[in-house]
Amino acid sequence: MRASRLVELLLLLQARGRTTAGVLATELEVSERTIHRDVDALSAAGVPIYAERGPHGGIQLVDGYRTRLTGLTGDEAEALFLSGLPGPAAELGLGTVVAAARLKVLAALPTELRARASRLVERFHLDAAGWFQASESVPHLAALANAGWEGRRLAISYQRGERHVERTVEPLGLVLKAGVWYIVASADGQVRTYRARRITDVRDVGETFTRPPGFDLPAHWGESIAAYEGAAPRVTVTIRIRRRAIPSLADLVGERALRAAEQLDPLPGDDGWERLRLSIDWPEEVPGRMVALGGDVEIIEPAEMRDRALGLAREVIARYASVS
Repeated sequence: MRASRLVELLLLLQARGRTTAGVLATELEVSERTIHRDVDALSAAGVPIYAERGPHGGIQLVDGYRTRLTGLTGDEAEALFLSGLPGPAAELGLGTVVAAARLKVLAALPTELRARASRLVERFHLDAAGWFQASESVPHLAALANAGWEGRRLAISYQRGERHVERTVEPLGLVLKAGVWYIVASADGQVRTYRARRITDVRDVGETFTRPPGFDLPAHWGESIAAYEGAAPRVTVTIRIRRRAIPSLADLVGERALRAAEQLDPLPGDDGWERLRLSIDWPEEVPGRMVALGGDVEIIEPAEMRDRALGLAREVIARYASVS
């Protein structure tokens, strides 16, 4: 346990430079006395580390000292290489940078950890895009990322329906979800989310901005997703469906809706059929989704959804009947 803490202390100082014992103690969840004992242990082991007293003092390494990554465990080495996503990195304009960094880390690892990291790269591949979906073309992604990293304000043109909206935004971060890039930015005093593909023009306005104190991108995204999904309109639908078509139903209404479905008693003589009551998002789309399953499904209620599905089916029949 102590060896792991010593390595972590060393890497913290290497990354941050001079740091007070109080800050290090809080970071490593130990006492300041323990930090000073660890500093003495590192010094005795030949690490060029020293402490300066006084209001502007702290603990630091001799300038220019770097350590090899010998403190990594096997799991940590594997996780490090698992986190390198070449596809998204390339879209951000960082493909060669990520590749170079991985080579440097690989070279710094001990032999055994190097072998484990290499095996992971050989045996695991992440494809972030969904099936039958090509990656979106996002021509301004690198510019958006650079503005976020450098804290620069942007003027953007954003496609909303048939028109373009002009906005001045402060990029706070980028999110890749299911192969789609989103930018989270502050605009008009509110934090908003924009689909990056719909940004048709980006211009640096020559100003910098300060990030909102305490802004946490993963936490904000999680709250936004929960709010979006919670606010989506829903309709409760009772259907009769052949068991063989249930996997196809999951594709149309979502796995979550199917898992939450209430299974009702089947009707007499309905061998091979199930009756389900589901809560489905976006009511306007429900009739079309059900019609897509053809004769393998029947909407029982509500009557409005049944009638609309019937209307769509009649339109399809009329369309094909008109073809000579």
